[in-house]
Amino acid sequence: MGPAAVIGGQKRLLFVHQNFPGQFKYLAPALKQRGFDVQALLHHSQPAAAPTAIHGVPVQTWTPKRGTTTQAHPWAHDYETKLIRGQCVAEHADRLRQQGWQPDLIIGHPGWGELLFLKQIWPDVPQLHFLEFFYRASGLDVGFDAEFSTASSWQDQARVHSKSAAALLGLEEMAAGLSPTRFQANTYPQWCQDRIHVIHDGIDTALLRPDATASLGLSGSSQIQLSSKDPVLTFVNRNLEPYRGYHCLMRALPAIQRRCPDLVTVIVGGDGVSYGPAAPSTCTWKQIFLDEVKSGLDLERIFFVGNVRYDDYRRLLQVSRCHVYFTYPFVLGWSCLEALSTGCVVVGSDTLPVREVIEHGVNGLLVDFFDQDALIRSVAQVVNEPLRFVQLRKRARASILDSYDLHTHCLPAQLRLVDSLLTAQI
Repeated sequence: MGPAAVIGGQKRLLFVHQNFPGQFKYLAPALKQRGFDVQALLHHSQPAAAPTAIHGVPVQTWTPKRGTTTQAHPWAHDYETKLIRGQCVAEHADRLRQQGWQPDLIIGHPGWGELLFLKQIWPDVPQLHFLEFFYRASGLDVGFDAEFSTASSWQDQARVHSKSAAALLGLEEMAAGLSPTRFQANTYPQWCQDRIHVIHDGIDTALLRPDATASLGLSGSSQIQLSSKDPVLTFVNRNLEPYRGYHCLMRALPAIQRRCPDLVTVIVGGDGVSYGPAAPSTCTWKQIFLDEVKSGLDLERIFFVGNVRYDDYRRLLQVSRCHVYFTYPFVLGWSCLEALSTGCVVVGSDTLPVREVIEHGVNGLLVDFFDQDALIRSVAQVVNEPLRFVQLRKRARASILDSYDLHTHCLPAQLRLVDSLLTAQI
């Protein structure tokens, strides 16, 4: 490592994340609080309205200069997008270099290409990469659900395979990687595994805790006030789509309602797409699967609440009697761990990312992703026999306290990793 760029011994850290703070919402301010000179770069579509600081960290923004080449090979569009972004960030970094500012450590998310060329600007500065997921043409999310498979031909598989090009460049240049779960870390090539540290982003267990006094009012076709005494089923995702098992829940819901006559179902999530393919035509996945089963549903007892304020989300988990969390073999969502932290009985898909955090019958329940009957039975059992699952609820929370607590486990481990990189002891 080259000489440290310091002012009076103060280390300089640069965060690069298109949606900063993203997964660094705890780490970045913690480093700022320790006295480091912390800066951040993020993408912003309207520079005039860009923020000057986020969570106390000064922010500088960039915008792409152009879109992808319309006549380029379709498999190249993803890579070209990353090249464009990488160039923009590198040009911004070069201006910082010319102004005499050099970081001692770069911490970033390589998923959108922003880190691609920072070694050309600061060749001696170590980089810590947040490694979320390494795409593969088979064996993980692609082809997992035959109903929505997008890799049925070799051409489709080649398109997915080509998405790894930028990721491979990043793995070559990082000093270390940070991955939230062992499953996610294991999606990366074997040759870089010894540089990947498995440390979760962290769950604020003091905030996300059981509260028997919690309540939440909802408005829809009817109005209702919910408490922890009510039979409430919850389902939460950023967007309602097959990757997160929305179709599994909706297809099971008519039978679940029949078995649980007083059940209130609250579904949180937007109409867009976060991960998988877009819905056909001009429709949404939400509407497609609602239309498929709505003739068998009591819609008065179902609330689609869209994306909600965090405090409402927290209270929703606190009143939940049963929480369904399904996912393809893909990135584990925060909501799974947050639900466990609040003491929810989580009925999860028996897929690798969920199996890592839930042991069936110990701190949650697991069912096969494609076994609709098992999902119906498990949810109905939890809703109708709440006293049977009191100890499981306690163990659910204990599992998060023991391994994923922000302040006692995750953040201290992240800070130790940063210290080790700054002292080149990795």
